[in-house]
Amino acid sequence: MPTMQPLNNLANEDIRVMMQGSNMVKVRSSRWQKSRNVRLLEDGLTVWCESTKSSRRAKAKQTFAATEVECIREGCQSEALRRLSRSVHDKQCFTVVFRGARKSLDLVCPSEAEAQCWVRGLRTLKEYVANMSQKEKLDQYPAQFTIQRADQNQDGKMSYEEVKRLLQMINIDLSEQYARCLFKRCDRSGDDRLDHIEIEEFCRELLRRPELDAVFRHYSSNGCVLATAELRDFLGDQGEDASLKHAQSLILTYELNEWAQKNQLMTQNGFTMYMLSQENDVFNPDHGRVHQDMSHPLAHYFISSSHNTYLTKDQVTSASSTEPYIRALNQGCRCVELDCWDGDRGEPVIYHGHTLTSKVPFKEVIETIAQYAFKASPYPLILSLENHCSVEQQAVMAKNLRTILGGKLLTRPLTSEPLTDLPSPEELRGRILIKGKKHTPHLAQLGKNGSCASFSSSSDEEVANAVKNAPKKEPAKVSLKLSPELSELAVYCRSVPFRGFENLFENPPNEMSSFSESEALRLIKDSGKLFARHNSRQLSRIYPSGQRLQSSNYDPQEMWNGGCQMVALNFQTPGEQMDLNQGRFLPNGRCGYVLKPSFLCSPTSNFNPENTGGGPGHIPTQLTIRIISAQQLPKINADKFSSIVDPQVWVEIHGVAIDNTKGKTHRIDNNGFNPRWDCTLGFQLQVPELALVRFVVEDHDHTAKNDFVGQFTLPFTSLRTGAAQTLALLIIAPQNSLPTCSFAEGRWFQSVTRHPLHPR
Repeated sequence: MPTMQPLNNLANEDIRVMMQGSNMVKVRSSRWQKSRNVRLLEDGLTVWCESTKSSRRAKAKQTFAATEVECIREGCQSEALRRLSRSVHDKQCFTVVFRGARKSLDLVCPSEAEAQCWVRGLRTLKEYVANMSQKEKLDQYPAQFTIQRADQNQDGKMSYEEVKRLLQMINIDLSEQYARCLFKRCDRSGDDRLDHIEIEEFCRELLRRPELDAVFRHYSSNGCVLATAELRDFLGDQGEDASLKHAQSLILTYELNEWAQKNQLMTQNGFTMYMLSQENDVFNPDHGRVHQDMSHPLAHYFISSSHNTYLTKDQVTSASSTEPYIRALNQGCRCVELDCWDGDRGEPVIYHGHTLTSKVPFKEVIETIAQYAFKASPYPLILSLENHCSVEQQAVMAKNLRTILGGKLLTRPLTSEPLTDLPSPEELRGRILIKGKKHTPHLAQLGKNGSCASFSSSSDEEVANAVKNAPKKEPAKVSLKLSPELSELAVYCRSVPFRGFENLFENPPNEMSSFSESEALRLIKDSGKLFARHNSRQLSRIYPSGQRLQSSNYDPQEMWNGGCQMVALNFQTPGEQMDLNQGRFLPNGRCGYVLKPSFLCSPTSNFNPENTGGGPGHIPTQLTIRIISAQQLPKINADKFSSIVDPQVWVEIHGVAIDNTKGKTHRIDNNGFNPRWDCTLGFQLQVPELALVRFVVEDHDHTAKNDFVGQFTLPFTSLRTGAAQTLALLIIAPQNSLPTCSFAEGRWFQSVTRHPLHPR
């Protein structure tokens, strides 16, 4: 059986060891440990954790691909492995952390050398696949499906029946006549069987893109090649760098034919390679790095924020763990939550109090945060402490924060000057801030003995209610249960109850309030202009209702419309709301800080998110999107071999209330491989700077709710336009593990996000 493309380029000792396989121990807990033969399959991309007792169906679920791996953690760094650290050697262990909701994989190797081979090898494959050229992706595609899966008798050739099996596997329902015709055309040997080369030719014919061919012929004078000047004309129509020098560089990069390259010509294949490349991503490549001014006050940024970060699922019975912190931080989250309670032996723990959720030591969480705080973003990380601990264990918390976080922890103001504005993300680069209560006389009046009262808050909501419900003639008295050691760590994020808009600019900028989703919505609808002004100077954190027992999420867009910075969501719950959050923080290098529009940063702004009659931020803009086609859409019912999707595309606009709308294409029956819509949708935007554009692919169903296939969300301001300022795009989702791209008349997005089915 021939090896796949990555192995030809990565033929090294690590890959050899991985393909040979290793007998490892898979660990879930101190009690659950199972032997597994772990090996790299011949495709060079897929790892199989083999169990001799597994059924065929179970075995299919025991694989993972290099593209699914978020990172590799060496040593006993997971909770399960930490608990075995006394019985196993640290250097024989590693953890595979996956993207999305898939659980991490903890493995113990028989030797340190073998563990190192796997760690290096997996990292090498992950990096290689991420940097594969489009040619390598296309070369990889046919081999993966034909040799490994469709060739039932594994003889390296395929009969017509095996080809039909291949078509079902890659999600396409060709007519019998066309399929047989294509089969005969590729069967050059005439033996009614396709060999490896003929199989590749068959797949390449399937991959042909008539929509690209039409564009090529439009600009080519002879229909065979593009001269440099003709390629330059095409680039000019797309709004690209239309210099001859740039056109020549593209030919050198993407043209595969040596003669054409030498003569500065681009063939149809070279043009296809260029159009499929990441250079034509619909997402503005300049926004893929930190490109915004990071010297504004913190209050001028949307800040990626997590709620109940420690939970793996629901907030009633699920496990508390350090793993969700790693996932959130690796996604660029810049505010994580820690619900702190008294634990045994004087050590505080984190869990969702008064529920059946498990407990994780506070110290372990801080150690994890210390390790992953700045791997995805260099900008400040905020720890939102939900403090339910006794004074004694609060002191332990403060000690752990200082000793484990060390110099990263901000313990005093950056300057002794009076504070007029919060410092900027750039000034706080590499620092960890504590959001918590502070001993301050004006929050609760002095008692009869002159002592300073302060809040010990079980939650910000409880504190707000305590002040709200206090008798008008008496000061709000809240118990003195705040540890001075913990109190002094709250520097720029001092939690206080919201006291209204009466003295809007008299409050110190380092005071911030938390709002439930319902309270925030009420303020936005009743006092939107004042709330936006408040958020131009003060930080606001929004959290989900306590009634969301399944850790569902609210719509974050409504909160961003009001200028709220820290719109906290349950990162462990996939769905539309998290899709929007990922889209909001996609630009600016995914650093977790996105500069708000200028009309949300001015303390005198008249912007009102509920206003429909113009004003600041209202720039009427026409957005026209042409949905052309798609390729390699994943099958939804993988267990049903003959199931083919009937894809339909929705385009949604999420912004201020008057901009919220959506449109859809018609459906394409029985074709998830290369459906073509050629459908144009138009949208009128009033406040484009706040708008998110979400593309959703569904499998149409006549009798039930449509199944979710995939989505991609990005800010309107990060869209790149195509010809005549019309965004035209072709959606391509990765089938299994292979990354692919999508066409946008010169504008593509690299893949759609997949997650478990969720209500629309």
